[in-house]
Amino acid sequence: MKKNPRDPVEEISRFWLDEVGADSWYEQSDEIDRICTDRFLGDWQIAMAGGYRSWLSSAKGAFAFLLLTDQLSRNMFRGTPAAFASDNLALQVAKIAAERDYDQATPELERQFFFLPFMHAEVLSEQERCVRLFMLRSPLDVGDNLRHAILHRNVIRQFGRFPSRNAILGRTDSAAEIAYREEGGYMSG
Repeated sequence: MKKNPRDPVEEISRFWLDEVGADSWYEQSDEIDRICTDRFLGDWQIAMAGGYRSWLSSAKGAFAFLLLTDQLSRNMFRGTPAAFASDNLALQVAKIAAERDYDQATPELERQFFFLPFMHAEVLSEQERCVRLFMLRSPLDVGDNLRHAILHRNVIRQFGRFPSRNAILGRTDSAAEIAYREEGGYMSG
């Protein structure tokens, strides 16, 4: 009997939406990190090597691509520079998806994943775009995303980068970043 070929778009989406679920999307879990690595590291490597670009021809495919390169990567490589290695790729795909209105073809709860690559960018113009996208294209503001987008933007406005990444990326903290972290500023951990 022939085995059905694996459909990574379906597998990635189903894993994130149904197995991990909204209650755990932003929680640190060693178990989820391990599962992400075991099941999707090979897919991430293919995407990083230029594969899976055909996924960008649909909202569903772009959604899975963004999950893989912007969310699962953070789980697979938590605490290492590789956690951010696919951020530029995810941002490129998020821009394409926004131009094609893929977010609008996606349920509100899932729509946030089209905008998070902008929120993760250490570029003020991308942060501004993230705030606009949440304001204009995600009216229900599921999970208080607009507030988080504004807070992320404010960190980039103040420092031009996320101080919380400095140690992981081997960057030297400025005196202002040290003070910010000591005061318990947003994303200071």
